[in-house]
Parts: sequence; C-alpha cells; structure tokens
Amino acid sequence: MNKIILNYLLKNFLKTFLIVVFVFYCFGVILNLFEEIEFFKNLNVSILTPLLLTSIFIPSMIIKILPFIIFISSMWFMMSIRNNKDLLTLKTFGYSNFRIFSILAITSFFLGWLILIIFNPITSSMSKYYEKTKSNYSRDIDHLVTFNKNGLWIKENLKANTRIIQAEKPSGFNLIDLTIFHLDKNSTLVEKITSKKAYIKSNQWVLKDVEIFIPEKGVLSGKKLDTYEISSIYNFDKINSLFKNFDTMSFIDLVLNYKNLLDNGYNKSFLNQSLHSMLSLPFFLFMMTALASIFTMNTLKKSDNFKLITLGLITCVLTFYFKDLSLALGQTERIPLILAVWAPVIALSLFTCVGVLQINEK
Repeated sequence: MNKIILNYLLKNFLKTFLIVVFVFYCFGVILNLFEEIEFFKNLNVSILTPLLLTSIFIPSMIIKILPFIIFISSMWFMMSIRNNKDLLTLKTFGYSNFRIFSILAITSFFLGWLILIIFNPITSSMSKYYEKTKSNYSRDIDHLVTFNKNGLWIKENLKANTRIIQAEKPSGFNLIDLTIFHLDKNSTLVEKITSKKAYIKSNQWVLKDVEIFIPEKGVLSGKKLDTYEISSIYNFDKINSLFKNFDTMSFIDLVLNYKNLLDNGYNKSFLNQSLHSMLSLPFFLFMMTALASIFTMNTLKKSDNFKLITLGLITCVLTFYFKDLSLALGQTERIPLILAVWAPVIALSLFTCVGVLQINEK
C-alpha cells in the first residue's frame, strides 16, 4: 500500500510540474515570437526561422524561473489533493503532513540535480546556437567582440579607418599581448601597434611597452614607446558584460573546465557566481516546495484557496526581489558574492524550519 501511495504522489506531482512547465513554455513562445519576428522583419527568411529560434531560446528561460515554476506546481498539486479530500485519505493511511512534504521536497531536490546534469548542457548548447544564428543575421556588425581559443578579438569602425584588436587574454583590468591593426577604407594597413599590456578600465586605454609600425614604401618602419594611449568605445565593464551569459555555459562545463576557463581569461567572480547559482538550484527548489507545503497544509478549508493563491504570488515576487537584491549587493562587493548567491536559500531555510514544525503538528 505504501508503494502505491508513493507512486500516486510522485506521478501526480511530476505530472502537475510538467503541465506548468508546458504552460510557461507556450506563454514564452508566444511572447518571444513577436520579438523574433520584429528582428527578422526586414530580412529574407521564412517564418520557420524566428519560430525555431524562439523554441530553442525558451528552455533556458524556463530553467531561470524554475524555482517559481516548482512553487506553483507544488501549490497546485497540494491544493488539489486538499480540495478533493485525498489529503485526509493519505493521513488515514499514516501519511503525516511532514511525510508528504518530505516526499515532494526531496523529489524537487533530485529534480534540480537531474536538470543540472542532463538538461542544462542541452539548453546551453541551444543557447549557443541561438546566439550564433542571431549574430549571423545581425545587421549591426560595425563593432564586434569575440573570444575564442586564439584570444580576444575586437573590431571597431572609426571615422577614418577600421581598428582590429587581438589580445592573448584578459587579466584583471588589463589585456595581455595586444596587436592593433588600423586599416583604411580599402582594408590596407595604415598602422600596426603591438603592446605587452593595456589598461582598459576606462575608454581611454593606456598601452605599455609599445611598438608602432607604419608602412613606408612597402616596408614597416617602427618606433618604441613606454606608454601610448588610444580611445575606444570599449572598456573593461563593457567587454566583461558581453561574456556574462549564464545560458551558454553549462554546469558540466563549469565543473570540469573551471581552471581552463580561468586560464583563458574568464572573470573569476563571474565563474563563481555562475557555478554557485547552479549549485544552489536544487536547494532552492527544495525550499520553494517546502514553502508551498507550509501555505497549503496549514488549513483544509476550500474557502482559503484565493487567499493562498494571493499569498503565494506575493511570496514569489518578494523571494525573487530578495534574490536580485542579494546578487546586486554581491556584485557591488557590499557582501561576499558567494554569500549573496546562497543568501535567499539560507533565509528560506530558516523560515521553512519553523513552518514545517507547525504543519507537522496538524
């Protein structure tokens, strides 16, 4: 009998979760499709292109709002078993509120790990394809920044010529081993600059150990300078922000290639934030399920449904506001970044410990 009841709880809880995911996916497709159509409206592509890009973009968004989805799923499932008297039936078979909560919360916890290990690598690959495809169709390619195994590449269109910058890797506020090419409108080399290091915190870059080469009669003549300044539309914050895309980096990549990513110039704070945000996901799902259990199991009155739905929505808004506020404090170094990522989980755990003890007494 215990096995039948356990199968009933798991089957219906996961069914409710998948229904909620599907509803959010459909809403996401509808809303994002308009944005993709607007992007492609002047390009010679079929309607299948924006539809395809929308369909592969939404799964990464689903993972971002997964705590919100699991909270709604848990509330919906527990309100349904409470309203149809299944909750009372489960109690007659010895299933206390705490036992039901434990089954659902632990299921959410393992569901979080399953998503991180299996689905997150798939969605990150889809996000990479999405960004690559959009960049191929982008009309604004006068200014480009890309980072690959050959280092950092930057293209800028200046008033009189074009600038192409290649750096071996970023290091703090500096770019290491730069080569800068200035080309005229016919793509002919006007000037070549090499530098051991460039300080790029502001838009006025300061280059150190510089050699400037200018072609004269087919021969490059050079001169050496200790420092040299150039003005760029890019600075450290702008370049760094271009690579802060959590969606294209999977949990498996972060765990297995963390050191390599650091060696390739990725910002350590960004990598730590990404890694700990993903690690906190299963615990976040556990706490959101616990929160839904506390709200729904405190009463058996159907008349309280509206109050519970309102309270649930307010709680979700406050939780996500607190999460964003905590991350903002961490990113501005008001509190340690890792603590900022885990602070919402810690706060929810303190609240749910008290709430779970209350529902266990009922």
